[in-house]
Amino acid sequence: MGLQSGSTANLPPTAGINIDIDVTAPQTATDGGMKLSKAGVELLVLTFNCAKNVVDVPVFGGHLRDALLGQDGLPELVVMSLQEIAPLSYSFLGEWWLRGYYDAFGQALNLAAAGQKYTLVKGKNVGMTALLVFALCPERISGTVEEGEVGFGAAGMGNKGAVGVRVNYQGQELTFVATHLAAMEWNLKKRNANWRAVVGGLTFEDPRVVLPGVFGERPATTQVDRSMPLERTGSMDSSEEEDAPLLSPPSTFSLDSDDTPALTPEQKRRLQDISIFKPTSHLFVAGDLNYRISSTTPPPGSAFPSFDPASENHHSHFFSRDQLTQERLAGRTFHGMSEAEVTFGPTYKYDILDSPEGAVNEAAAAEGSEVPWKFASHRWPAWTDRVLFSAAEGAEVETGVYGSLPVVRSSDHRAVFWRGRVPLSDGGKKLEGEVVGKKRLPVDIDVWAWGRRQTARRRELVVGLLALVWSTKEGAVFLGTMAMVGMGWWWFAHGGLL
Repeated sequence: MGLQSGSTANLPPTAGINIDIDVTAPQTATDGGMKLSKAGVELLVLTFNCAKNVVDVPVFGGHLRDALLGQDGLPELVVMSLQEIAPLSYSFLGEWWLRGYYDAFGQALNLAAAGQKYTLVKGKNVGMTALLVFALCPERISGTVEEGEVGFGAAGMGNKGAVGVRVNYQGQELTFVATHLAAMEWNLKKRNANWRAVVGGLTFEDPRVVLPGVFGERPATTQVDRSMPLERTGSMDSSEEEDAPLLSPPSTFSLDSDDTPALTPEQKRRLQDISIFKPTSHLFVAGDLNYRISSTTPPPGSAFPSFDPASENHHSHFFSRDQLTQERLAGRTFHGMSEAEVTFGPTYKYDILDSPEGAVNEAAAAEGSEVPWKFASHRWPAWTDRVLFSAAEGAEVETGVYGSLPVVRSSDHRAVFWRGRVPLSDGGKKLEGEVVGKKRLPVDIDVWAWGRRQTARRRELVVGLLALVWSTKEGAVFLGTMAMVGMGWWWFAHGGLL
């Protein structure tokens, strides 16, 4: 399959943002990627936009096998970030409706595991984005599996959003976040704002419960929430939006502001501990982040990235235009996060063809080893699907392989996976290294996010039910049944038995 290896990239300090995170990952090159140390736990983190289709178990399991069976054996944990996992009707109604979708990925994983069995420790969704955590030895996970979510789609619903899970594995906390950010080329600032909404709004406990009586009642009206910027047609111009504060009081509360004397250092620490940036936890964020290589659509006749290493248009020459890398290094998004070197090709947008004729991969498709495809002409091919990480303070993340899986018929995205190792704390003791407390939140905690999410969840149920009735087979059966009942009642009421 030709999986590509990568080395981690150190993130330089970001100007004007109170962050000090040093993530490094020394590695030794081998023929099969990168050789990992024996200490710690080996992980595989995968992200895939499912395009609302149930995954083909034999096909996806076969593609996953090479990524799963590394030189050090199977990873102990496999985490899947899945976007557009199912139609909106099923996704909005709850996890019961997603069981078949979850099961398909579990079956594919265990098919790839060659006789060993992974157990689904936690499946959690926010709207159409889901996070699945599988373990070879689930008994090594102790305590309560924590979860959190935030929606930033229409009216705060989860057609776009993020879901988080935190587990304690052999004494070390691991935080995983799956997210789907705003689409379309021109929505760069909205994607950055989505990230700020993830950091500020995705907490593993309600801040008002953690610190009772501190924040009071939610105001009837609040100032503009900068985590949800105005659309391009809004009244705020681009320069005003870019310079605006990340989040506005009273909907948020800063951990480090000088004008918040009511919070003690212990209270500030407690709030940060329920965020995704808990200092003692390793953090992985994976998803369809939707960052592109241009803010406009490609003009006719544009040269697209090639997978031919000898081509002057090889995809490596296009990656310098990657928005995520540019914005991250400029300190405007994914603050404090690192990414392994990207050596795989663009993961979006693919048109799947019915025959090899005219396909980019015509030879391989003719042999039957690959699905015939070409890039969609109305979108710049881009690296929309990514996995980023931040190590616990005083620790290092080691990358083994960072690569993509082959194209499948059911989606216009490639799946992307990261495989590597993170250290474990020694019997619950602090990892050796720098003093805990250096890692800072880049965005204030949004103390009202839990309440808004509950309101949005009620909207989702209504929308989901309406969509189920009007756009699914189950809905058609329901409407047909009701029609028959209505006709029968009319017949009875008009003397049908006489």
